[in-house]
Amino acid sequence: MEQINLFENEIAQPLAARLRPKDLDEYVGQEHLLAEGKVLRRLIESDQVSSMIFWGPPGVGKTTLARIIANRTKAAFIDFSAVTSGIKEIKQVMQQAEENRKFGEKTILFIDEIHRFNKAQQDAFLPFVEKGSIILIGATTENPSFEINGALLSRCKVFVLQALTADDLVKLLKHALNDERGFGGQEINIDEDMLYMIANFANGDARTALSTLEMVILNGDVDKKGVTTVTKETLEQCISKKSLLYDKDGEEHYNLISALHKSMRNSDPDAAVYWLARMLEAGEDPLYVARRVLRFGAEDVGLADPRAMEIGVAAYQACHFIGMPECTVHLTEAVVYMSMAPKSNAMEAAYMEARDDAVKMMAEPVPLNIRNGVTKLMKEIGYGKGYKYAHNYEGHITSMQCLPDSLVGREYFRPSDNGLEVKYKERLKQIKDWKKAHKDD
Repeated sequence: MEQINLFENEIAQPLAARLRPKDLDEYVGQEHLLAEGKVLRRLIESDQVSSMIFWGPPGVGKTTLARIIANRTKAAFIDFSAVTSGIKEIKQVMQQAEENRKFGEKTILFIDEIHRFNKAQQDAFLPFVEKGSIILIGATTENPSFEINGALLSRCKVFVLQALTADDLVKLLKHALNDERGFGGQEINIDEDMLYMIANFANGDARTALSTLEMVILNGDVDKKGVTTVTKETLEQCISKKSLLYDKDGEEHYNLISALHKSMRNSDPDAAVYWLARMLEAGEDPLYVARRVLRFGAEDVGLADPRAMEIGVAAYQACHFIGMPECTVHLTEAVVYMSMAPKSNAMEAAYMEARDDAVKMMAEPVPLNIRNGVTKLMKEIGYGKGYKYAHNYEGHITSMQCLPDSLVGREYFRPSDNGLEVKYKERLKQIKDWKKAHKDD
């Protein structure tokens, strides 16, 4: 727990701390919330800030935004860590906030990683939030719907902060080179391409981008005139990356993910692992890759090997839990598995055909027999009439019609002759043959 002086001495602080924005005009990113006329900006400018949760990835400005709000609203700002604090510290903070309230001063309590508090700790804040002793601003990288108590969450507005784009980060880096708080008093030679390399390496994290810039400048070549030049070799050494990063317009990003996907589809694990490595070593977000691999597990493998989707989910969770560089092996395992698995696009084909019919026939009524007759009136007009509960019948199957009349006989799922879908194909034929034989039952 720490009370922050918003004007504390900036000497000897890291670059990211020295350049921390003090107002909204300096703040980079989150245009969907902070552009002129947007909801959060209006709340801040009208001094109508209430308790809120900032949900977003690391380094996107959650703490900075809370400090700006405190400065703008002339409130005391208390920085509180969910990692190092317990009930005792919470009570001390609440007493301090009560004292501030008696003297007419607002208290903004900023809790970093609020999801790490248990239920009892979160409950301890409730009465003080309700009576206005504090304005609670929580920051979390986890989904607040699952990690924050419903009672506390219902008293807070939730704002979703997005990872900064490469252009956002380059803008921030250029500001650091020109601002007196950064390197504005020095002559620095660094190409814009290198700034984009740093931005891509930072992967949406402003703190990482600024720390990397500071490191490469401190390790740059200084001539007799005091001019610092950052070479490509210095940059690669500092970030341990080769020059594989995507171009500014992002075309290579889509080329590489396409190469990965098509290599897996063509059952070529060697090529798939190579393209995976190209993406990860270029600074691609491992969660993005994991999402694409997970999609592949259903789109190109499907029921030919149902384990593929499980492997994809496990790989995504591993990337989420441990991040880079440790999660590279989990993604490699998933990519190799997908490449070696039997292939079927039956799932995608089934959905695409069903989607086309659904869009064209959006108004088709649900058959009365499979509607839920929850009221007397519904039952009287036929809801649920003729419904057959499959478990009450031999073989747990009936010949009951479930499609609208206009679509009876339509087939969407057509299993392939690969992997386990051979068995599903046999089972589906048995089901359809049985239903055809018992159509008039």
